[in-house]
Amino acid sequence: MRILGIETSCDETGVALYDEHRGLLAEELRSQEIHRRYGGVVPELASRDHIRHLSRLVRACLAGQGRPDAVAYTAGPGLMGALLVGANVARGLARGWDVPAVAVHHLEAHITAAHLQGAAPPYPWLVLLVSGGHSMFVHVERFGSYRILGQTQDDAAGEAFDKCAKVMGLPYPGGPALASLAEAGCPGRFTLPQPMAHDPGLDMSFSGLKTAFIQLFRSHAELFEHDHQARADLACALQYAITQSLAGRLERALLLPGAPRQVIGCGGVLANAFLRAALKAACQRHGAQLTIPPARHCTDNGAMVAMAGALRLRHDLVVAHPVQARWALTALAPHASAMAIAEAS
Repeated sequence: MRILGIETSCDETGVALYDEHRGLLAEELRSQEIHRRYGGVVPELASRDHIRHLSRLVRACLAGQGRPDAVAYTAGPGLMGALLVGANVARGLARGWDVPAVAVHHLEAHITAAHLQGAAPPYPWLVLLVSGGHSMFVHVERFGSYRILGQTQDDAAGEAFDKCAKVMGLPYPGGPALASLAEAGCPGRFTLPQPMAHDPGLDMSFSGLKTAFIQLFRSHAELFEHDHQARADLACALQYAITQSLAGRLERALLLPGAPRQVIGCGGVLANAFLRAALKAACQRHGAQLTIPPARHCTDNGAMVAMAGALRLRHDLVVAHPVQARWALTALAPHASAMAIAEAS
């Protein structure tokens, strides 16, 4: 079975064709540069850009490949207008080709990106999902069965990266720009707090960290305006604080009774090399195996949507679902037939 995946939840237009036996056959991705001038995503402009380029990307992805057997698309969560563009194109194509249209949860797609590199680790999984809008630990007993162990109580880690980068005047998208600046920084010059570091459980908070960063930056505005090394050192301090918060929570999760030894890292922030290295070290200390997709499949892309669609079809979990901006991951209750398949395998 070959599945066409379409991702338009925010400002990335992703299209990919996935074959269950041959793997990823083709992939197209367009990052919307128009938002740079505004320092953040403008929903209306994002929707219009998807409209302009999605059909072209679909044609490029399918060139010489023939008709797919199903079309998967992101139905939420995300920007409502952007989601509707992808959903309408996907449903129209599916109807024209007389193939199934598969609604996919954006976060489930990020999690299932671990399958794109071949044989995925055996379940159960301990998942750390870190993106611009989400930071959470998820216990995945089997595909389609998700239990939230902990999550941010305010800002997500990616949001803290982006907002602090914007305060520093770094170009959009801020997270990668701040990480690049942090590479030249010296650890220890500035110290930033790690909110909830001593609180029990796996919940996180990044709002206080963001506020502390902004206050420090503004109280030494003249220094940071003229001293590039000071800016790099501050970026390094922020990256360290966020990384330590996530890695520390991961170690705490691995100490829970019965915690899975297979750890999956996913979401756009996992493209950060410093964070990837810290999570790998944390897993090694506790005898756990860490799997993180390549950086291009950590950020939003069509391949992860095609993969999630393929798994939903394989496990008979395809259900009609409306496009919606908010959609809880835990609402994806496992279907009885999927559970029977998982147990039999």
